[in-house]
Amino acid sequence: MSRNIVIIGGGIIGVCTAYYLQKEGCKVTVIDKTNMNSGASHVNAGYITPSHFIPLATPGIITKGIKWMFNSSSPFYVKPRLDIDFLKWSLAFKKSATKEKVAKAIQPILNINLLGRDLYEDLKNTNDFNFHYEKKGLLMFYKSDKVGEEEWEVGKIGIQQGLQVENLSAKEVAKIEPNANLDIKGAVYYHSDAHMTPNLFMIEMISYLEKNGVTFYKNETVNDLQISGGEISSIITNKRALKADEVVLAAGSWSPIITKKLGLKIPIQAGKGYSINVKSDTKITIPSILCEAKVAVTPMNGFTRFAGTMEITGINHDINPKRVAAIANAGKSYYKNLEISSKEKETANCGLRPCSPDGLPYIGKSNKCKNLTIATGHAMMGWSLGPVTGKLVSEIISDKKLSLNIDSFHPDRKF
Repeated sequence: MSRNIVIIGGGIIGVCTAYYLQKEGCKVTVIDKTNMNSGASHVNAGYITPSHFIPLATPGIITKGIKWMFNSSSPFYVKPRLDIDFLKWSLAFKKSATKEKVAKAIQPILNINLLGRDLYEDLKNTNDFNFHYEKKGLLMFYKSDKVGEEEWEVGKIGIQQGLQVENLSAKEVAKIEPNANLDIKGAVYYHSDAHMTPNLFMIEMISYLEKNGVTFYKNETVNDLQISGGEISSIITNKRALKADEVVLAAGSWSPIITKKLGLKIPIQAGKGYSINVKSDTKITIPSILCEAKVAVTPMNGFTRFAGTMEITGINHDINPKRVAAIANAGKSYYKNLEISSKEKETANCGLRPCSPDGLPYIGKSNKCKNLTIATGHAMMGWSLGPVTGKLVSEIISDKKLSLNIDSFHPDRKF
């Protein structure tokens, strides 16, 4: 008997989960409140990031965050507000930002990222897909010695973890990125990373799933979940009622709104990120992060994307022109000849990344509900962790041996 699965959320996590579940012979339905052509899964930097093994909550980030709070064009901006969920999340974030907790998070974050990269390569090697995927690594550009030293300290941890990492001078960078006309002191180069063009992958994956029997209900909102005997008995949307053997929650920043209907609290705050697509030839061939400005630069299929900022201001898609300008200015500051037109700035997009307080995703079943599997809270690693989360969820639901230990990602963990 094929099992009937409903996935709430059609971003990168939701569609990859649908992919692995339909491979297991399940009957899969995906519900999404949008037309599935916008949001964080479409406008992100497209990074596959084994290099990002340090969580967002690190010692020192609170002090920096307080300083940045008063500057609306800073890389990390938190809008203080009297909201109980936000205050609880902030306290949990503060408790997670210790040396011990960061050290404990490194291994699980790195393991899941490496498996994620392998699974993208497996997908690329099937005959089903033809998406843009390149493994050229990631350059962490720095303009000051202090930031260079900080980045190299992280790089050395990467080397201890088995990654190939180099500390390059500006001259050495110019050899591998000769035409970008950089204004930097140097770069820490992670050879482990890869990059993609997110919206092209999403289009291909959705089309593949539709051809292979997955049902999509787009522009539908989940209004209620009916519970009976500790299980979800039906999912009520604004258009229909659905029955399911198993439910997967992959609704990103909207996940806590849905779990509240179950009396289940998952601490998540929406972290808004912006991106600008530059169509002119930037001569940039290797993805990079402009460290001081915390801006990600990705050469995509037909354009270069400049993405960045972490803005915790609740669930909204308001675009703050100051923050868009800060990304564009950062680009011009690191790349001497770069021109970002006012039209490109005006067409900037944003997406909301679901941030857990400790920088680790929530993957697994909560003890509060027998037939619900949670897959959310991936913060800036959502793109990187799409396939691996989907595979883990399909293994949980099919009672298979897990590809990875997921204890650190338990949805019921306490902060």
